[in-house]
This record gives sequence, C-alpha cells and structure tokens, in this order.
Amino acid sequence: MTVDLSLYVLVDPAQAGGRSLAEIAAAAVRGGATLIQLRNKTGTTREFVEEARAIKAALAGTGVPLLVNDRVDVALAASAHGVHLGRDDLDPREARRLLGPKAIIGATVRSEADVATLAPGAIDYVCIGGVFATKSKDNPDPPVGLGGFSRLAGLVRGRAGGLPVGAIAGIDENNAADVIRAGADGIAVVSAVIAARNPEAEARKLRGTVDAAKAQRGAAA
Repeated sequence: MTVDLSLYVLVDPAQAGGRSLAEIAAAAVRGGATLIQLRNKTGTTREFVEEARAIKAALAGTGVPLLVNDRVDVALAASAHGVHLGRDDLDPREARRLLGPKAIIGATVRSEADVATLAPGAIDYVCIGGVFATKSKDNPDPPVGLGGFSRLAGLVRGRAGGLPVGAIAGIDENNAADVIRAGADGIAVVSAVIAARNPEAEARKLRGTVDAAKAQRGAAA
C-alpha cells in the first residue's frame, strides 16, 4: 500500500494538555496532515481503544488513515488502519499476519542494525529517528542528525526498495525543510502540532514547508 508521509502527525495525551485528541487530529488533517498516529504510553488498554475509536470517527470521510503506536491488539479492537512498530514490539511479519494485507504497517529505524533486521515484505514505510533531540518521548539513543538520517535512509532504500522514508523527533518549522533536503519523504511530528495553540494552522504551515522543499528538491534533481 502506498503511504503518504508528507505530514505524519502523532497525537499523544501526554502532549495534548487535556484537549480532545480526536479534535486535534481532525484539525491537523484540515491543515494538511496525511497520516495520523495515536500514541499512549501511560493509559489503560480500554482508554487506548476508546481514544482510537474516537479519532477514527473524527477522521471519517477524510481519507487520512489512523495508525496505532505499538499495540496490534488496540488496532484490531478499534478497527484502525494499521500500526507503527518499534524495535521491541511485535515482529512486523506477525503483525501482518494478524492485521491482514490491507493494513498499513510502519517500522522505526534508529541504527544500521535496525536496517539489517527490516522485513521489507511486511512493512509499508519506515521512519528514521530520532533525527533531533525531543522532549515528547524518552529516547535512549543519541540523535542521528541530518547526516545520520541521510545515511540511514540510503541504507533503508537499498534494502527495502521504494518504501517511503520519514523522519521523526524534534522536527518543527525551523528544520522541516532541512530534513526534506536530507532525503526524507515526509516528517513525523508530535508537539509541533498537537501542543500548538492552533493545531490546524501549525499543520498547514508545516505541510506548506514540506511541499515547497519537495518541489525544490525535484527541480534540482
């Protein structure tokens, strides 16, 4: 399945300041988000499922998929469009078996070792990071930076062919264009959108930056 990573917005109650995640997700999509992921590291499974169902309902008719972070069981219970899996989560091949051929399955890459263990036939996209330092998630690995991102993206594309590659962690309006110029197909953001006073406006600004940087990259190719 072709996945548009141009503006991948993660919604997380830890960053939302008590605001409705469904409303934030819908606002992000109105601003140009192409993919939404629900992340909840502290809530109960029941809360996670209820949040996912509410967000999916809010996105109905937009054509923008909802993915669930880590939890295949929550994705199944909420009828989400797929999952995003880290190195310590369920093997993507097992997730594919459980979710079926139409589900969207993404994977995180932080190192060359992660690239070596990718299962290209089971995943639809890859996110590399953290590119920069971030406060939205505890990350034991140091940031890879733009050079590290570019190098890992090349390795991913060599192993996984035409899979889209996104960048995550610490990305905002100030560095989004740099990430695209480094070879990203899109950016994954958390606080840059969901912690903003106006998530729709911030998403629109970021999407415009991404699209402009892609156009410049294409013109220079």
